[in-house]
Amino acid sequence: MPTFSAQVGTLLELYKSPQVMYGPFDPILSDKDQFPSVYQMDTKDSSLAHGIIWFLLHFDWTCKAVYQCPAQEYSNSERTQCLPKHVTLLAFKNALGTTMACMALCFFVLTAVILGIFVKHQDSPIVKANNQALSFILLISLLPRFLCSLLFISHPNTVTCVLQQVAFGLVFTVAVSTVLDETITVILAFKAMKPGRTMRCLLLLGASNSVTPICSLIQMVICGIGLGISPPFVEIDSHSEPRILIIMCNKGSVTVFYCVLDYLGFLALGSFTVAFLARKLPDTFNEAKFLTFSMLVFYSVCVTFVPIYHSTKEKFTVVVEVFSILASSAGLLGYIFAPKCYIILLRPDMNSWKALKNRRGSNKA
Repeated sequence: MPTFSAQVGTLLELYKSPQVMYGPFDPILSDKDQFPSVYQMDTKDSSLAHGIIWFLLHFDWTCKAVYQCPAQEYSNSERTQCLPKHVTLLAFKNALGTTMACMALCFFVLTAVILGIFVKHQDSPIVKANNQALSFILLISLLPRFLCSLLFISHPNTVTCVLQQVAFGLVFTVAVSTVLDETITVILAFKAMKPGRTMRCLLLLGASNSVTPICSLIQMVICGIGLGISPPFVEIDSHSEPRILIIMCNKGSVTVFYCVLDYLGFLALGSFTVAFLARKLPDTFNEAKFLTFSMLVFYSVCVTFVPIYHSTKEKFTVVVEVFSILASSAGLLGYIFAPKCYIILLRPDMNSWKALKNRRGSNKA
């Protein structure tokens, strides 16, 4: 075989034809004085480059460099240039982001106005009924709920990604557990009017007021575990779409994220069940009826959130999150506080203890 290769090399050398050979190195063919156009090489040998250059010069070929574009760029149709990918995210400057931000700010201002009305009429019967302190806690917790939706808009960073998950979990838990607290207060207040000291003692000791801190503490532990195991971070998706760069927050630990959602759904279902069972109480304590509707809206949003969240792509995933926050918060604000504001502002004749007693007496009759 080496003799045959030497003979072929001698023949081709007459025509100055370049030869590239792979395999075992032949000492005869390695003689550059006798075989200057022969290149023996393997893939790691420097002769590979010399052989390619000799081919290009001998046949008068031209060389076009071909390389892959970076992850954040894509090639044009002629494949001669790399162009930057378009960045897609829910920003304040686009119409969808502006609409969501305006909705959040409008609900925030509306909540602040209702809170001001409640503070001004804090001594009125309609405000004092069904635990005045819990009403203020719920209104105050709704303020950051509307504002936290703004964290999902604009370019994400590590801080906003962490705040999204923590604010989403804790603020929602405070609001939902406060509704559960109010519902339990309604039941205890009605039961305390019946003979027996157990319910009255529970009401006086503020047993229902412990629901909110306990539920919030549990959610705080879940969020703390999630931040310790796998905190949220900024994710740049350059593979889902060939010409689009998707920037969004990665939730970190998927298990912890769904634990937060499941816990919120559990609280919402518990609040809805308790409020539904208390919906037929006398009108004096008829807030349970509105609590039932508010929790029905909140639980419906929680149930529909997961399938819609997984079926959307790009910035519309963030839109689903923002819309879920606004819809569930608006449901609580509308069903719980709109009837009270109606009585305070438009029907002051109903905002008295005498009117409440007369209404209760007519229900008994």
